[in-house]
This record gives sequence, C-alpha cells and structure tokens, in this order.
Amino acid sequence: MHVSNISDAKTHLSQLINRALAGDEVIISRFDQPLVKLTPIQLDTTPRVGGQWAGKVQYHASVEEMDKEVEALFDASTIFPSEDA
Repeated sequence: MHVSNISDAKTHLSQLINRALAGDEVIISRFDQPLVKLTPIQLDTTPRVGGQWAGKVQYHASVEEMDKEVEALFDASTIFPSEDA
C-alpha cells in the first residue's frame, strides 16, 4: 500500500496511476487522514443481451401508415436507389 499526500499526488499523479494499474493500493491523504483510494476501472466485457423490451412496446396504428409525400421523397432519393437499379 502506498500513501501519498495531496501535494505529492499532484506532482506524481501519473506515477501513482501506474502503481494503481499494477495492482498496488494507492491512498491519497490530507493531514495524515486518508481521503481517496485510486483503483483501476474494470471494464464490463460481458456481451450485451437484447430483447428486454420484446412484447412491451406497442405502436399506434398511424405509425405504420407512411405519409404519401414522404414516401415519394424516399422513392425519388438517390441515397435510397430503387431495387430495380
């Protein structure tokens, strides 16, 4: 365990971070009272699972009917070429 006061921590922050990443417990103190502990962040590497909203969301009937003007703009767009091309 490594204890450092705030002034030293400001000066040697990158070294303290490296110690914490290496597994050493790093404590920052003020007036010999421990304040904070530096610990590395453990990233969540579990795969995401979808489907939590399945069967819980319902669309209003008007959502399924596309506005004819908007549909014509999509059909005429070069960004969305027709399937015939």
